[in-house]
Amino acid sequence: MKKLTALPAWRALEQHCQTIADSSMQEWFAKDPERFARFSLTFDEILFDFSKNRINQETISLFVKLAEEANLSEAIEKLFSGFPINYTENRPALHTALRDRRSTSLLVNGHNVMADIHATLQKMQVFTDEVRNETWRGATGKPIRDIVNIGMGGSHLGPLMVTHALMHYADPKLRCYFISNIDGSQINEILQKIDPEQTLFIISSKTFTTTETLSNAALVREWLQDKLGSPDISSHFVAVTAAKEKAIKWGIPGSHIFSFWDWVGGRYSVWSAIGLPIALMVGMENFYAFLDGAHEMDLHFKQTEFSKNIPFLSGLLGIWNINFFGCRQQAVIPYAYELNYFQDYIQQLDMESNGKFVTQSNHFVEYATGPVIFGQQGCDGQHSFFQHLHQSPNFTPVDFILAARGEYFEQQQNALIASALSQAQALMSGRSYIDALTELKQAGYSEEEAATLAKNKIIPGNRPSHVFFLKKITPQTLGQLIALYEHKIFVQGIIWNINSFDQWGVELGKKLLPAILVDLENTHSSHAQDSSTIGLINYYRNQT
Repeated sequence: MKKLTALPAWRALEQHCQTIADSSMQEWFAKDPERFARFSLTFDEILFDFSKNRINQETISLFVKLAEEANLSEAIEKLFSGFPINYTENRPALHTALRDRRSTSLLVNGHNVMADIHATLQKMQVFTDEVRNETWRGATGKPIRDIVNIGMGGSHLGPLMVTHALMHYADPKLRCYFISNIDGSQINEILQKIDPEQTLFIISSKTFTTTETLSNAALVREWLQDKLGSPDISSHFVAVTAAKEKAIKWGIPGSHIFSFWDWVGGRYSVWSAIGLPIALMVGMENFYAFLDGAHEMDLHFKQTEFSKNIPFLSGLLGIWNINFFGCRQQAVIPYAYELNYFQDYIQQLDMESNGKFVTQSNHFVEYATGPVIFGQQGCDGQHSFFQHLHQSPNFTPVDFILAARGEYFEQQQNALIASALSQAQALMSGRSYIDALTELKQAGYSEEEAATLAKNKIIPGNRPSHVFFLKKITPQTLGQLIALYEHKIFVQGIIWNINSFDQWGVELGKKLLPAILVDLENTHSSHAQDSSTIGLINYYRNQT
C-alpha cells in the first residue's frame, strides 16, 4: 500500500478536518432535525448512533474513499478466506470460522478446518450435557456444582466477561469462578468458596506453557489431592489447548482435552472451546446463539456497503478522532451491570491488536495507532472519571453501551438510560460562560461572585460520543456486539497498515521472567540484571 499519509483521501480528510474542526455540533443539531436519522444505523436489535461527532456527509464519503485506497475490501476477503493475514506468524486469523456453523468447508494448507470446528463443538455439546445432567461425576461420585476456569489473557477475560453478561441464562445449580492471578490471595479466596468433591477445573492455555496458568493449575491439583485423598482425580480436570501432548504429559486424559488451533488468537478465542465455561453455565443452545449472533455481524460486515457498515464506520470514526483530532484514548462505558467486564475485554482486544508501530511494509509508523482503552460501568464512572471527560483540555471519545430492557426492577431502567443520555448530551452541548454566569446570578450570587466562579463551570462541549443501544442483552446480541468491535479494530489495523493479529510486545516480558524467577529463588544472582532489577530482587529477598 502507498504510504498512508500520502493517500489522496487521507490528505483530503486533513483539509476537511481543518474546515469543520471548529464547527459546533449543537448548532448542527439545531439546524438539521434529521441529523440523528442520517447518522445512525440499525442492525437487528442494535442501534448505532454516531450523530454526535464532528462529521457531515462529506466526511463519510471520504471515509469510503480512504477504505478504497487502502484496499480494505481485499483485506476483508483475506480475513474470511483463510489467507495468512497474520503475516509475522504466517498464519490466518480465523475466529470468524469458529462461529460459522453452517459452513462445511474452509481449507487451510489443504486441511478442512471446519470439520475440526464442528467436531469440537460436538464434543462440547456431549460434555456440557453430561455435567448439566449430572452424569459427569467427581472422584467421590458427586455431581459438579463449581466450575473454576484457570487461564490468562484471552483464555480468562473472554469467558469471564460472557458468563457474567449472560448470568440470567445460567443454570442455577452451577457456580463459576475464574483464576488468572498468581497472587495467592485470589486463589485462596476462590478455594474457600468451592466444594472440592464437586469442582471441575478447566485449564485453558493455548500453548500449555503459560507460567501463571500452569503454576495455578499445579497448586489446585495439589490442593484437590490433599482434600480428596483419592488416587484418581482426573474427573475434576479438563483442558482447552492447542498443545494436546503437553496437556497429556501434565496429567489430563486425552478424552478430557478440547482442541483449538494456532490460527485462533487468544483475544479472539472466546468463540472456540475456550468458551467452555460459558457453555457449561448457559447451555450449548445459548452458546450456539452467541456464535450465531457473531456470525450475523460477520455477514453484515462482509456484505454491507461501507457507508452503511457499522463496524466500518465505528472504525473510521476512531481513526478520525485519533489521527485528525489528536485523541489518544477511548472510553468504553456500559450502562448495564451485565457488561461489568466488557470494557476490560475490549481493552485487551483493542490494545493488544493495534498497539503497534511497524507497518506491513516494514516501516515505522508516522502516526498514532491504537488508543488507550479504559472504562467502567456508567453510573459509577460518572462519579469517578467523567470530570476528566467533560473538562480536561484533551477530549476523549466515548462509547456508551445501553440495553433498553433490564431483567429486574424495571422501575430503575428509565433513570439508568437517562443517566447515559444526559452524559452524552452534556459532552456534546456543554455549558458556555454566559450560561454559567446566568445560572449563578439566578442562584443568588453577586455579579462579582458569579463572574469569578463562572469560568470554573464552563463545559467545553463539542466532544464526540457514540451510542450502541441494544434492545436487550441476550446471547445473540452479545455475540453481535463483540464481533462488531472485533471488526472495528480490524478495519483500523488495515487502514493503519499494521498487523492486528500478532502480539510480540507481550513476549519479551515472558522471556525475561524465568531468569528473574531463578534469581529471586537463589541467594546468589546467576544472571546479568540491571542495577534496578538487582536492587529490587535484593529488597524482596530481605523481606521474605
